[in-house]
Amino acid sequence: MGVSLDLSTARKTAVSAPLNLSGLTRPQLASALVEAEICAPDKARMRAGQLWRWIHHHGHTDFDRMTNVDKQTRAALAERFTLARPEVTVRQVSGDGTRKWLIKFAPGIEVETVYIPDVGRAGALCVSSQVGCTLNCTFCHTGTQALVRNLTAAEIVAQVQIARDDLDEWPSDREDRKLSNIVFMGMGEPLYNLDNVSDAIDIISDGEGLGLSRRRITVSTSGVVPELTRLGEKTQAMLAISLHATNDALRNELVPLNKRYPIAQLIEAIRAYPGISNARRVTFEYVMLKGINDSPAEALALVKLLKGVPAKINLIPFNPWPGSPYECSDWATIEAFAAIVNRAGYASPIRTPRGRDILAACGQLRSESEKPRASERRRLSLEQGAV
Repeated sequence: MGVSLDLSTARKTAVSAPLNLSGLTRPQLASALVEAEICAPDKARMRAGQLWRWIHHHGHTDFDRMTNVDKQTRAALAERFTLARPEVTVRQVSGDGTRKWLIKFAPGIEVETVYIPDVGRAGALCVSSQVGCTLNCTFCHTGTQALVRNLTAAEIVAQVQIARDDLDEWPSDREDRKLSNIVFMGMGEPLYNLDNVSDAIDIISDGEGLGLSRRRITVSTSGVVPELTRLGEKTQAMLAISLHATNDALRNELVPLNKRYPIAQLIEAIRAYPGISNARRVTFEYVMLKGINDSPAEALALVKLLKGVPAKINLIPFNPWPGSPYECSDWATIEAFAAIVNRAGYASPIRTPRGRDILAACGQLRSESEKPRASERRRLSLEQGAV
């Protein structure tokens, strides 16, 4: 049985909003067309394939632009469905080219998404999987925002579509495209929303659509041990572990989830991750906190901990945020730490901070969304029932 948090704030209303086809997997899209009587079951796969290319390869949001679909069918699609993008309420561009969007999915439901140029083959998009977070990692700004709800697959995919819109990246097979990698390192814990994350990856990686290879999609987790095998089996995504400490006492403080799934358990599950090999190494993320986890002794302990695990280690200079209790390690300290790890045979790149001036760097993402109180939810439910 999967580990999930059922925290949807969806409401039943007298008139439901049109279904957005952009966030459906191929089988879901075909089923939706049949249920809406757009086509017969024996034509659903063909019709879904047509729509798929217009939506995910060309990026169209207007059914009338689908020129190989007859006019009557286009009208029926427009009447029953939508392809609309969510609203971008704030768009910021850093001095280093990093872009950040605050995306509004519904009243009070917003997340931040970040594009970082010159990462991976061309550039990486850091997507969110939840509004807020439950994990309360003490070095992370997102951890100061209580979890509001999981994002749907459509809402995850929409982040990629919005980035493609802004980067002028349609159609998907452009040779000069700027977006080559997807990292689930934004707001939230992806493994607490794995079914929606998995569906989103199916859509993002489809070769006739957005066309991003699963080898270029990385899912970062703080270590939800029971879900690691399912993540590998369902998504074939690259794995990243938000580690940050080499002993349970310190990791319990930095990453409270460690109290439930301690380091030994986590490492054992990582060794069993489907597909792990020297060609598919696990990335360990290690934020450098001054005087906390940055000593030579910690570097040696890290090497010992990861012995035999196909791995690379990303050293992340701590990115400050308002009210943060930590400082970033001195550069000389970070370089000395990296040298110890390198000598042990592990690649340990020091991540260049990007987007700090717009609070878009690692650990800085946060929105103002809040989960409504129970009394407010009851009031809304009564009002909607009266519609």
